[in-house]
Amino acid sequence: MKIFTDSGCDLPKSYYEENDVVLLPLRVQLNNKEYEDVISIDSKEVYDGIRQGAQPKTSQVSPELFLKHFEDLAKNEEEGIYIAFSSELSGTYSTAQMIRNQVLEQYPSLKLVIIDSKCASLGHGLVVEEAVRLRNLGTSFEDVASRISAFAPQIEHLFTVEDLDYLAKGGRVSKASAFLGGLLSIKPILNVEDGKLVPIEKSRGRKKALNRMLDLMQERGGNFTNKIVGISHSDDMAFANEAKASIQERFSPQAVQITMIGSAIGSHVGPGTIAIFFTNKSYEG
Repeated sequence: MKIFTDSGCDLPKSYYEENDVVLLPLRVQLNNKEYEDVISIDSKEVYDGIRQGAQPKTSQVSPELFLKHFEDLAKNEEEGIYIAFSSELSGTYSTAQMIRNQVLEQYPSLKLVIIDSKCASLGHGLVVEEAVRLRNLGTSFEDVASRISAFAPQIEHLFTVEDLDYLAKGGRVSKASAFLGGLLSIKPILNVEDGKLVPIEKSRGRKKALNRMLDLMQERGGNFTNKIVGISHSDDMAFANEAKASIQERFSPQAVQITMIGSAIGSHVGPGTIAIFFTNKSYEG
């Protein structure tokens, strides 16, 4: 069984090869050059570019890449699951569906399930890791697809950004709010609801924002003893480690993993973002 995902999951480059996962990179344009996220550009380059005034742009996985992989899957008579970045944040899921339908016309026996994770960054990554875990246990193709479809909606996302201007440029908050937020050091706390970014409240300063995110974790996550918590950050490892220490002290989860937000998502949230991911109370594992 082949597992495909795109770089919206923000797993480290080494993960794909070590775990036999096919990476389909989103694309990033920086200073008039186009790159494949993870493969030909490092997210640190994007953050440094943003700090120097660049405005990177992103685009979805190329249809040609989907076509190649999906045709190969059909020709080899293999089974495949593609876990996609939220359809509310990228057109990649829709393109994958379109190419799947195209390949089906030529290869009616194609065995490919495409799952809209409705997740982003390491929240999406946790879904991919669960699929790999199930596959490695010898779970059947149908069961992996079914269980992952049920698992993805149980991932909670909480995040805050260092500078509201980046979200304002992407139309996520108004420019007036961004200006006022900058003056008052207001940090928005956002989450993901049905795949969309939704601001839920504001805090004064990063420390208060982090503490409030931990309160929300407690409300939404319940008992963390058997849970894995994901943290992703945009080039601020010190703050990510601070968050990890606070989470370990307060919740004693099974594990906490940290990754850097990749070039595609990082282009929109900017440097200094911190995000926390975990399964909600209804998840029983």
